[in-house]
Amino acid sequence: MDSSDPAPSGEPDDRPTVPEQRTGQDAYLRVSDLRVRFDTEDGVVRAVDGVSFAVERGRTLGIVGESGSGKSVTSLAILGLHDPRRTTITGEISVGGRQVVGLGDEEVRRLRGRDMAMIFQDPLSALHPYYTVGRQIAEAYRVHHPKAGRREARKRAVDMLDRVGIPQPARRFDQYPHEFSGGMRQRAMIAMSLVNDPALLIADEPTTALDVTVQAQILDLLADLQAEFHSAIILITHDLGVVGQAADEVLVMYGGRAVEQGSVEQVLRSPQHPYTWGLLSSVPSLHGDADADLLPIRGNPPSLINLPPGCAFHPRCRYADRPGDRSRTEVPELRPAGSAGADGHLVACHLTAEERAALYAEDVASVGVAR
Repeated sequence: MDSSDPAPSGEPDDRPTVPEQRTGQDAYLRVSDLRVRFDTEDGVVRAVDGVSFAVERGRTLGIVGESGSGKSVTSLAILGLHDPRRTTITGEISVGGRQVVGLGDEEVRRLRGRDMAMIFQDPLSALHPYYTVGRQIAEAYRVHHPKAGRREARKRAVDMLDRVGIPQPARRFDQYPHEFSGGMRQRAMIAMSLVNDPALLIADEPTTALDVTVQAQILDLLADLQAEFHSAIILITHDLGVVGQAADEVLVMYGGRAVEQGSVEQVLRSPQHPYTWGLLSSVPSLHGDADADLLPIRGNPPSLINLPPGCAFHPRCRYADRPGDRSRTEVPELRPAGSAGADGHLVACHLTAEERAALYAEDVASVGVAR
């Protein structure tokens, strides 16, 4: 579990430099050079490969990327939910000043739910169908408050159901998950996650299965509860619209690595990586030409067992193989973007700041969208 461990035998140690400015010591959550690998029959899955970030209380970090980019694996590592028999985790994860990597199962279990909690993507599968919703929330409370009686736990659960906007919470306490609508189940999951007032809340695609109206309500609810509990929030999503509405900072992941980091203003208004451009160009804009064609990212995400050499995005990048290009042979380091007003804005790309500015302008013009 030592972050200084060398790369496994037979694998090139092509680790990019980890910038220290994204791992502030004052943050409630600090992740530094996190690497998560799974041993499989087909080979080693390098699911997360050198990711670093920090989240302060009262702030929201949006982690964005396609399926298989390492978003959920990162969150599960923070919560200590990977099977240690099949998983190798190196690097540092500090929650409230306490190192999580290397802790025993029981120690991590005491942190989970009390200091950090997670809202899972599918509340119907996360909630147990045999028990009432209220009983499950009350049980989550009693695990970390063993001296609390059933009456106190029930009162706490009803109060949390009321706080997350469930109507008639006392009656809903005794209902089962299948009796709740999708939006109500998600609210119940949020109530269970917050019942112990955790300082860190990880929301893994919390609005994916919801319609637009309920999605907006859930995001507003998270913002209100964050203001009340002063929680640090990690919002995992593939939806850049959600990030623009709810996040303060953005981490874009591809192939298990961070390819761009910065404030939501920097990343959405002045994106620096071709992958981020592709994500933005793949969704319609309310402010552009309604008849404009979207510009999808060609190809598919890479296998995390056989990542391409050099920049993992180069097989899909329209700007690879330019004269002097190093993307096929050299892993780009995450470094300052170098553009005006780019303090804290990091990008892992071999293109220069001038090239990125010119090429992104061409991209915007080609799809007719005012980003």
